[in-house]
Amino acid sequence: MAAMRLDEFVDIEANERAERRRLAKEKSYEILDHVESVADRVERSVSGDAIVGSVSPSIFVGRSDYPNVSTGILSPVGNEGDAARYVTSGAWYEEGIDLDEVFRRRTSLLNSRRSSPVDVSDTWDGFVGVGREVAIADRPVDVEIGLDGDPSVEFDADGASAPTGPSARARSAHLGENPHVPRAVEKTLEDDDWRAEGAINYLYRRGFDVYEVNSILSAGALGQRDNRRLVPTRWSITAVDDTVGQFLRGSLRDARGIGEVEIHRNEFLGNAYWVLLAPGRWEYELVELKAPGSVWNPDPEAGMWLAADREGAEGRTGYVEETAGAYHAARLAVLEHLEERDRQAKCLVLRHVSDDYWGPAGVWQVREGVRHAFEGEHATAETFADAVRGVVDYLPASMGSLRRKSAMVAGLQTTLDQF
Repeated sequence: MAAMRLDEFVDIEANERAERRRLAKEKSYEILDHVESVADRVERSVSGDAIVGSVSPSIFVGRSDYPNVSTGILSPVGNEGDAARYVTSGAWYEEGIDLDEVFRRRTSLLNSRRSSPVDVSDTWDGFVGVGREVAIADRPVDVEIGLDGDPSVEFDADGASAPTGPSARARSAHLGENPHVPRAVEKTLEDDDWRAEGAINYLYRRGFDVYEVNSILSAGALGQRDNRRLVPTRWSITAVDDTVGQFLRGSLRDARGIGEVEIHRNEFLGNAYWVLLAPGRWEYELVELKAPGSVWNPDPEAGMWLAADREGAEGRTGYVEETAGAYHAARLAVLEHLEERDRQAKCLVLRHVSDDYWGPAGVWQVREGVRHAFEGEHATAETFADAVRGVVDYLPASMGSLRRKSAMVAGLQTTLDQF
């Protein structure tokens, strides 16, 4: 992995960023029109009480009214031949899709839903059973869904899970084929006494990415039989990132530290990620800088909004208050990189959310943005303080404001008194 000077490493074209901001503003007004057009297309294709034959690549479990939750079977009505492309995964990064395409794909999915109690330990029939079969399969599944009424626009983008499109109340669902379930998933289902945490890490070690694992967990297909429950999609995403992250952190407890201070950087979907690694025991902090006019800081006059959470070598015991699912997604990406190198490090991740980020795509983009920050070239610095000093020149915040929010930067105060 090559290293270079920081000023050589960063090359951001100002006029290109201005053009992206202009386009982003246009897209933000178009997305609801797109969702409504999808609902209209579905409505023209089916009438109330109709049977819809489609292919379902995934499910969505809501969190309102818990422990009775809205369970949805997602299907790209009219685009069945490309169903696999509508599943949120790291492949979207590899494709290089933009934010508009993320929303187009996810909001093109009809969410056929009905309410269900979360306790599903032995439920493998009916609507919920079909949804669970879809979730544990390793490829999209042919389904027939009976709708009870026309689709409506209930645009859902909660920030953690990817957005969803139009929804329709469902009265029934049937499989059109026998789903293909991987043997490793069957093994977790057959073991009635396997705790969810152990099953999650087992699947991850067997090569399942966290996207697949959180779908299986959301369907209530992991854990001890009597404790198997539907898990809202937003919760399952964070639970899997956190569980696998704890496993990887533990595996690096006795690993050697890295040899020098490294600065890695990536941009994805209007988010810039700076990952600073330094020799030492595991320590991690995520600091988010959210630009005025971005989705999480919409007031253009509000000024930069900063949020931060951190952990030491033993991890956290409390809830992540300020950065939520992004904290666990970025931490997982860093730990995967260190695990590949069999090294541990002190890590500071700085996420700049620009006003290009006009809609919440889900924390998958944080995970992929940080995962791919480690590709190609990176910069180095003599000390961690030098790295922070160098990076702050490219951030829309002062060293003082960063020090007030970041515990790791505040710890460098004596080194950075000049700021």
